[in-house]
Amino acid sequence: MFNTKLTRRDFVQLAAGSTAALSLGALKLPEFEKMFAEALKEIPVIWLQGAGCNGCTISTINVVSPTIQDLLLTSVVPGTHVSMQYHPTIMAAQGDLAMSTITDTVAKGPFVLVLEGSVPLKDNGIYAEVGEENGEGITILEHVLNLAPKALAIVAAGTCAAFGGITAAAPNPTGAQPLEDILKDHNITTPVVNLPGCPPHPDWVVGTLATILMSGLDALDLDKMGRPKAYYGKLLHDQCPRRGHYEKGLFATKLSEPYCLFLVGCKGPVTYADCSDRLWNNKTRWCVEADSPCIGCAHPGFPDAVSPMFEAPPVINSTDKLAIGIAGTAVVLTAGVAAVELAKKAKRNAAKKG
Repeated sequence: MFNTKLTRRDFVQLAAGSTAALSLGALKLPEFEKMFAEALKEIPVIWLQGAGCNGCTISTINVVSPTIQDLLLTSVVPGTHVSMQYHPTIMAAQGDLAMSTITDTVAKGPFVLVLEGSVPLKDNGIYAEVGEENGEGITILEHVLNLAPKALAIVAAGTCAAFGGITAAAPNPTGAQPLEDILKDHNITTPVVNLPGCPPHPDWVVGTLATILMSGLDALDLDKMGRPKAYYGKLLHDQCPRRGHYEKGLFATKLSEPYCLFLVGCKGPVTYADCSDRLWNNKTRWCVEADSPCIGCAHPGFPDAVSPMFEAPPVINSTDKLAIGIAGTAVVLTAGVAAVELAKKAKRNAAKKG
């Protein structure tokens, strides 16, 4: 029979040695569940969804190691787990009960704010509302301005939140803006971690939250754009298994060919992400392996600056600098201009024969 006189200190000592074997689903005794919950250190998280498609959430909850259950319900490290206080897609509560969790979480103390999607500004931000108060919708802009100054840190999940993304692309009818532009305009200095990607890899999101959970925000090594170098520290082009074909001037002229995809629009030369090392879909595949060029979804200018997505950028001078459609930006690549031009000629000839 469960010993109800077991002290909290005794329980913590017991749990520390056997955390991996514990499961709230298997241990139904209410006394045990209560003590287990009290013993865990919680990291409260408020996850807001602005202008977007919910793809970042879908990607995140498909994380494999640790699973989303480990992250939210048990523990990533002994005695610590993420307490997802508010998430409009996965929480069971609705209406006033759901909205009260935001107020209660803020009142209890420190929390981490996650924003998915951009922040519309036009017409006072009415194009993205979450909940209501006194019969009036609460815009995502109001939520950000209220919560951001009080948060320990903010995670911008996905390219829309980090850089504007598709929802802020031209002609941008809602006046959508990325998170950091909003904070800057309102002199809010809360630290921001940007996790671009459309969607971001689940490891990028969960790994960032786990790092904050285990070691604090200072443990993240961020680049000048606020991206963790662990995930965004290298060019895709430098890690691509087809880089050898690029060096030899072997370019695919259609998507089914097993050569460098530069001429059919690959944006790996300007995109920082570790997709080729980390892989997607439970570490089985990534875009180039599926014969699709990288479309640069983690690039700060996605989608406008990397469009058209399935066309090669033009060679703009004899030093082989390639215009990527980004104002003032050119990336120096190593293949000769002649190789690129020959590949283009082959593509034209193939089109004529077809």
